[in-house]
Amino acid sequence: MYAVIQTGGKQYRVAPGESIEVETLTGDVGADVEFDRVVAVIDGDSVKAGSSLSTARVKGTIAAQGRGEKTIVFKFKRKKQYKRTIGHRQNFTRVQVNEIVA
Repeated sequence: MYAVIQTGGKQYRVAPGESIEVETLTGDVGADVEFDRVVAVIDGDSVKAGSSLSTARVKGTIAAQGRGEKTIVFKFKRKKQYKRTIGHRQNFTRVQVNEIVA
């Protein structure tokens, strides 16, 4: 059994017992989170999607709050002597998925 959830403007395929990294969520490590924007639930051959999932939830626990690897952003315009280098580290929350309630 797995589900597709939407959070932070992105969609994630999750299953019980998995750990996913999503956009930063408020809460401390160990706090419970619940995702109510469930796009689809797949259980074997049965697929539930759309309005039949109005009560579906995915429950999990915040495992860690962190920052991703640094990405280098380099801006350059030829023949103009324009060069800018900056770095960026995106914040994330690691969530341990506990159960899918369809």
